[in-house]
Amino acid sequence: MTGSRQTAEEVGHAAAAGDAPAAASLARYADRLARGLASVVNIIDPEVIVLGGGLSSIASLYRDVPALWGRYIFSDHVATRLVPPRHGDSSGVRGAAWLWPEPPA
Repeated sequence: MTGSRQTAEEVGHAAAAGDAPAAASLARYADRLARGLASVVNIIDPEVIVLGGGLSSIASLYRDVPALWGRYIFSDHVATRLVPPRHGDSSGVRGAAWLWPEPPA
């Protein structure tokens, strides 16, 4: 689908089906995400990182990003886990709703 806008899900499906430009875009995204998350791991060493948004539905990211981030992390051992959101790509909206104050009684 060159020249058209695709959803994250469509890019993921196209990459899995062998579409070379989609696979290249997804690989570039995974590497950039690995670099960014490596900075987070280097600074605060979290136990877990939860992805959010539409790209969090691309299963290959949970395999590829941790495989890539090792080259950008300043430690020989990385215990941080990369996981999908428990409530899907609407988890952020749910969290924001839970923070909304209760009206006074």
